[in-house]
Amino acid sequence: MTTTSLYDVAIVGGGLAGLALSIQLARWGHQVIVFEKETYPFHRVCGEYISLESWDFMKELGVDPTALGVSQIDKLLVTGTSGRKLLQNLPLGGFGVSRYLLDHTLAKKAMIAGVQLMENTRVTDITTSSDTAIISTHSQTYQARVACACFGKRSNLDIKWERPFTLAAKKDHKHYVGVKYHAQLDFAPDTIALHMFSEGYCGVVRIEGGKYNV
Repeated sequence: MTTTSLYDVAIVGGGLAGLALSIQLARWGHQVIVFEKETYPFHRVCGEYISLESWDFMKELGVDPTALGVSQIDKLLVTGTSGRKLLQNLPLGGFGVSRYLLDHTLAKKAMIAGVQLMENTRVTDITTSSDTAIISTHSQTYQARVACACFGKRSNLDIKWERPFTLAAKKDHKHYVGVKYHAQLDFAPDTIALHMFSEGYCGVVRIEGGKYNV
């Protein structure tokens, strides 16, 4: 395995947190590398609803939600297992956009900002030597002054490091599964819905292109 030159910051995980952080750091003049185990664009299981309080921040990152064709959401519908329902206005509101589109858009903005984006690259370990972080992949190692963990909970690194919550999960008798579909529906375009059933729920929200995330 070979070792590359020293980066200011290495970010493990190219989701919303990792990409947003990389764009900001690169614009501040830092040399940044991001590791993402998938190749953009790709789907993630996600509710795909974002509060409007994030609108200005996204524009600061160079992403115009309006140009992406996002939906505008200002109502919430919740149904219980008994069949009772609540329909409530959302004073602040939000918008729906797929992670397929949003992550890919942020990835392109990151590369424009000068971030080195390592797609299809799984990080196998992060260690330290003196004041340097050593990021290991299957084929190469990288060095950075700072390493930021922006990956999801219970990742391969969490398991390798035997973090307490990964050990506790093995003792839990309940294992939940998330399934996502993008579909054409006859449903209110300005409403996000949460339909409860025994030990789970189904969420529905409109995203770009007239489709709904279920």
